[in-house]
Amino acid sequence: MSEKLLDIRDLHVRYKTDDGSNYAVNGVSFSLEKGKTIGLVGETGAGKTTTALAIMRLLPKETGIIDQGSIVFEGEDLVKASDAHMRLVRGAKISMIFQDPMTSLNPVVTVENQIREVLDIHNPEMSASQKTARVEEILKLVGIDPTRKVCYPHQFSGGMKQRVVIAMALASQPDLLIADEPTTALDVTIQAQVLSMMEDLKGRLKTAMILITHDLGIVAETCDYVAIMYAGEVIEYGSLEQIFDRSANHHPYTNGLFGSIPNLKEQAKRLKPIEGMMPDPSDLPQGCKFHPRCAFCREECRSGNVPVWEKDGHLIRCHLMTGGKEN
Repeated sequence: MSEKLLDIRDLHVRYKTDDGSNYAVNGVSFSLEKGKTIGLVGETGAGKTTTALAIMRLLPKETGIIDQGSIVFEGEDLVKASDAHMRLVRGAKISMIFQDPMTSLNPVVTVENQIREVLDIHNPEMSASQKTARVEEILKLVGIDPTRKVCYPHQFSGGMKQRVVIAMALASQPDLLIADEPTTALDVTIQAQVLSMMEDLKGRLKTAMILITHDLGIVAETCDYVAIMYAGEVIEYGSLEQIFDRSANHHPYTNGLFGSIPNLKEQAKRLKPIEGMMPDPSDLPQGCKFHPRCAFCREECRSGNVPVWEKDGHLIRCHLMTGGKEN
């Protein structure tokens, strides 16, 4: 069996506000093996980014609270780790690529110095010449001419900026890379190039990856495992083959996501959107969080705990799956 790199169990995160609490993550559990990629998929507000920030321990200090659960990375629970220890983990062992490359870079610092800063913090034993060589090596790795290391961010296109951000994230060769919608701000052609490059780098460096996205096409191209998130919960989890097998059992929300995608083999005048909106995290519904939008809602869906159906590692949190019935 492959060794677990990351193991998250029963993670609960809330944000304190003047009006009360927003329950952003509500019992998330999943694990990730070395060199593998998991996709966290769901609408805006599903808790994907909050889960990533909790792993990095970058939640807002006064308002973001981990109420319970564990985040075990390489055998150590990061929830219990000190701030000083987390500063050593971030960048060196776990790196994160944020959504917008335009705001992730310092506009008045050269690309070389921004990448060098990572090495200064996490690889102080390296000499100045070794750091320069490493900067040039990592720029080549992401497809940027090393001579452009003296340039400033405004001298790069959006796609090139994202490559620089990825270079910074990979500078210390982390064991885990968290990519939060890394291609959102890019056009389709550049998206494909960046994703292809990330997949190639992952293979070369043996880095595990958490890919946060709402695009199932990107998931199909990149991921080994998929976790479908809704209202702070993982409502379906499985291998890429299990999630994309349309003949298999699926959560009604997962079926809704696939129903919202155009099918090139079918003629249709309109797509089939999921009716309704994501619930307010400060006032979540009882029972199944999806039941106000679900066409298959039954009385037992409106209250109590929702059972989890499991088969060969494929998990579905839904009353409709009780006894393995088709939904």
